[in-house]
Amino acid sequence: MRRPVEGDVHVHYGQIYVHSDPDSYGPGLDEAFAGQSAGLCGAATAGALWLHTGLHTGEVGFTVEVHDHAPPLESSWEDVVEVSFRPASADSALVAWAGEDSWDLGLDETDYRVRYCATGMDRARAADTRTAEEPQLDRYLLQFWPAAPEPDRVLKETSRTAAHWHGYARDLPPPPTPAERAEAERRARLAQETAERERRLARERREWGGRLPSDALRTVGGNVSGLREFDPGLLHALDAAGPAAQRAVALLAARRACEAAGLTALDWVTGALTALAEGRPLPPPFDDDARMWHTLASDPACPDRTVGRAVPPERPPSQDSSSPGTGALSPQEAATLVVGPARAVARQSSPPPAPDPAAAGQSSQPPLPDPVVSGQSSPPPLPDPGRYGLFVSFGPPDPSLRISQPHAALPAVTGAAARDPLRAAVDAVYAAVVTHGEDWPALLAEMASLCREGPARSPGRE
Repeated sequence: MRRPVEGDVHVHYGQIYVHSDPDSYGPGLDEAFAGQSAGLCGAATAGALWLHTGLHTGEVGFTVEVHDHAPPLESSWEDVVEVSFRPASADSALVAWAGEDSWDLGLDETDYRVRYCATGMDRARAADTRTAEEPQLDRYLLQFWPAAPEPDRVLKETSRTAAHWHGYARDLPPPPTPAERAEAERRARLAQETAERERRLARERREWGGRLPSDALRTVGGNVSGLREFDPGLLHALDAAGPAAQRAVALLAARRACEAAGLTALDWVTGALTALAEGRPLPPPFDDDARMWHTLASDPACPDRTVGRAVPPERPPSQDSSSPGTGALSPQEAATLVVGPARAVARQSSPPPAPDPAAAGQSSQPPLPDPVVSGQSSPPPLPDPGRYGLFVSFGPPDPSLRISQPHAALPAVTGAAARDPLRAAVDAVYAAVVTHGEDWPALLAEMASLCREGPARSPGRE
């Protein structure tokens, strides 16, 4: 026999527990005693025991014994009950209220019979509390030994306190059967899944302007999320307009972007727009991205036009604060969500954390190259194909920053040539929005009008 606990332990609210499930805080009072006739030691929930004491708050005498066989019952104890118990893990402990203290019991993961003996419960309950200077009022013995499961039993009842708790336990409804418990868990799981699905659909509906997107819009890819920030209604209209209208919108968007950027005076750009209107593949240099950017950089007739950033309209904040992940991320946290070669760039772009004295003297990451902005005497050289570029921003776009319209317009041309007509319209319109900057509302109004009127008003015939 061994005694893992012997001496005074502190109780509060007349409770102390045995816990063995690391994933649970233990059962509630009714759960612990449901279906029992013994009300001093609740064992109705697997892996846990709820132990009542007479004293409300203070130190009680408490001993825990672990035996190889059933020990004899001493007649000096006033109240005695027995229950069956099996630890849920190898980490069993006697635990004080709210986890204020604990004592390791070292029980094996096997079936035990548990005897809980008490004396002085009425005296302790009448006193309610005990200070450190006052004599001991009640004491308890908790014994464990290996044994097959049996029903709980009241072996001895003397105090009014024990009688009260025995009556409380017997008045509780019986615990659910395994089948009832499984059904309740199934219903709870189904309710949770339904609630999560409704929250997801509500968020998606809000993102898409009050209606759910079609499968085509969900899977189109490209710059659909960027365009959705400006006008989700236009995306729905494009989806419903059909391939012919989508091609017409893509062509018009590419033309409007080039006009805004002053590129329609360049033969190699107008040749690409003509090819789009005639349904032919894009001619050189648009057949290769590197060649296209090199041509833009080397053409002395390329205009140097700038525009402020396009800022999407504000939307009312989401009311779905109950779902996880709705809190705003710090720039450092957001940077960690970027993966691949761009991750280093994202880390450099995010504001630095508070200085760490321990890191003093360490070298920092090399600075980012200057972003592509207009106002430069000439466009920047072609990037090294082995390098990766990424622009990372946090918060709403700053319209005071100027961007190069020619650089923003060319993706409208290449986007309009996409094989999927919906993808072509989405990418071309988004690039045109970026090219128009602050004037994006008028552009999108024209795109919406073309969706309503159909492709008869082809921009190639203007």
